[in-house]
Amino acid sequence: MTRLHLALALVLPLAAHPVLAGPVPLGDDGLHKPDWLKTSFKDLAEDNQEAADAGRRLLLIVEQRGCIYCARLHNEVLTDPRIDRLIRDRFDVIQIDLFGATELTDTDGEILTEKRAAAKWGVPLTPTLILMPPSLPPDTDVARAAMAVIPGVMDADDTLRVLEWAAAGGPDTGRDIQDLLSR
Repeated sequence: MTRLHLALALVLPLAAHPVLAGPVPLGDDGLHKPDWLKTSFKDLAEDNQEAADAGRRLLLIVEQRGCIYCARLHNEVLTDPRIDRLIRDRFDVIQIDLFGATELTDTDGEILTEKRAAAKWGVPLTPTLILMPPSLPPDTDVARAAMAVIPGVMDADDTLRVLEWAAAGGPDTGRDIQDLLSR
């Protein structure tokens, strides 16, 4: 094997790995913008129904500008090839800005800003992952309807377990989130 072939054999697999492709780009709002984010009018009941109709789950990610833990989530955890593939295959992801002024429609029908919605839902910190069930109870807001609300950053293996659990039906699997994360 020539030196060039040896060098290519060692370098090409690394170049193809998404984690090494560089940080996830930031948008004008200072939030990370992976290419799998859903473009949405942020009518969350409608977004949830569209995801369910496609056999997918709705995942809300609450973030804020300058959040070092959000950067870690995007650049170290969600870029894990197993998680990236699962998100692309099974989830519609909508980003919520903790301090955002963009209006959204909560699953209970209330129209409010992202900032007011995050406060209403009791989001304690960023990032927070909110996993929605395929069927929403009537007149129920996101926080009460959610299968799970995960504040902070978990490692890739725990994040993968949670996303696989949600994709498989969440509580309908017979396991709750605490059981799932206890080792």
